[in-house]
Amino acid sequence: MPALASVLPSGTAAVPVAVLAAAVLHAVWNGLAHRIPDKLVGFALINLTYAACAVVLVAFNPLPAAAAWPYLLASVVMQVTSQILLLRAYQLGDFGQMYPIARGSAPLLVALLSATVLGQALGGGELLGVLVISCGLIGLALAKGIPGRAQLPALGAAAGTGVMIAAYTVLDGSGVRHSGTVGGYIAWLFLLQGPALALIAWARRGRSLVEGIRPVVPVGIAGGVLSLTAYGLVVWAQSRGNLATIAALRETSIVIAALLATVVFRERLGRLRMTASATVLAGIAVLEFARP
Repeated sequence: MPALASVLPSGTAAVPVAVLAAAVLHAVWNGLAHRIPDKLVGFALINLTYAACAVVLVAFNPLPAAAAWPYLLASVVMQVTSQILLLRAYQLGDFGQMYPIARGSAPLLVALLSATVLGQALGGGELLGVLVISCGLIGLALAKGIPGRAQLPALGAAAGTGVMIAAYTVLDGSGVRHSGTVGGYIAWLFLLQGPALALIAWARRGRSLVEGIRPVVPVGIAGGVLSLTAYGLVVWAQSRGNLATIAALRETSIVIAALLATVVFRERLGRLRMTASATVLAGIAVLEFARP
């Protein structure tokens, strides 16, 4: 992502700016994916789009170092799994509830994994910021009440997505630092994972998949480009910053998603969602003031 990185502020400010930009893009591409009536078709097209973009990136970036490949390949498996689970969650539940549940568990899991596995311990202020953000995200997730038994499959898929997000966040945070090339790592990550969901969709739908894709090509391509850009910014930030704080900042996409759910999908915002959104923003402030 050298071209994208060049437009960011220099110094330590570049990392939070990149992550917050990625949060906005991530919420938007998820909103686009949810807006496509046939979720399998939508996810297949989005994945094909960023796989095509990755072919270009591979041509202009060096191959990652050998030490990065175990992390990269494991991340590919986790990312594909997370997309399958997220697809299922969107098929079963509302965007305004499934998105925050899928994203909300990741910051605490990443903080735990980065501290226990990678030795990136958080200071007291940083830990407080992560906890405040997580409380706000949980409030957003439960804004429509505690899910009932009928919602358990959707809830399980969304929660499973959160676990996968935490896993590949830690893997990529380590892998990119071993790769010697941020652009090359991102390119191969998307090139390898991109075709997987499209192949799954083809196996289920066959030639009818092509007919389903045609009406949503512009939306799917836009979603794919935004997806690649968003996660590219995150991986770039991970090569320079603390994984737990980056994961927490990244999940501010839930605030954007709450607004999208209200404006685009006509889901009621409500007092609890507004309070939870304010809590997330307060956590961001705590996190940033605590940065060394």
